[in-house]
Amino acid sequence: MVGRGLSRLLVLVVLLVGGCDAGSGHIDAGASARASSPGGSPLDFTGTTLDGKAFDGHSLAGKPAVLWFWAPWCPVCLQQAPGVRAAAERFGDRVNFIGVAGLDKTQAMPEFVQLAKVGSITHLADEPGVVWKHFGITEQSTFVLVDASGRVTGHGPLAADAIPDKVAALLEGR
Repeated sequence: MVGRGLSRLLVLVVLLVGGCDAGSGHIDAGASARASSPGGSPLDFTGTTLDGKAFDGHSLAGKPAVLWFWAPWCPVCLQQAPGVRAAAERFGDRVNFIGVAGLDKTQAMPEFVQLAKVGSITHLADEPGVVWKHFGITEQSTFVLVDASGRVTGHGPLAADAIPDKVAALLEGR
C-alpha cells in the first residue's frame, strides 16, 4: 500500500513539475527541424509494436500520419484517448495513426491501450525513447503530424476535442 501511495505521489510531482500537457489545440507548424537528423527524413525510424512486431517508419509514406506520444501513467493522455479514437474512426482509412508509448516499462503499455480503448491503432513500445528522440519529443502528450510526402507539418500538444479538426486540416493540406 505504501508503494502505491509513493507511486501516485511521484506521478503528481512529475505532472506538476513539467509533463503531461493537455494542450490548447496549438501545434507548432514550423517544427520539422526537430523531427529528423540533418539530411534525414522524419520517416527514418524503426520500432517495435506492442505485440512485438517490427515497425518501419517508411511504411507511413504516401498517406498522412498522426503520431501520438503518450505515457501509460499520464492522465492527460488518457483524457485525449476519446479524441484519438474519434479521429481514427473518422479518418483511419486515409490517415495512419500511430501511438508511441514511452516513459515507462513496456509491460505497463498494453493496460493503457485497453483502458483508453485505443487498440484499433498501432502502438509502438518505445521504452528506450529512440522514436521520441528522433522526433524531438520532450514531454507527453505530444502529437506529430506528418503529411503524405513525409514532411512534419505540426508538432505539439492537443486537447482531445481539437484532434479530429487537426486531422481534417492535415488531410486538407493546411
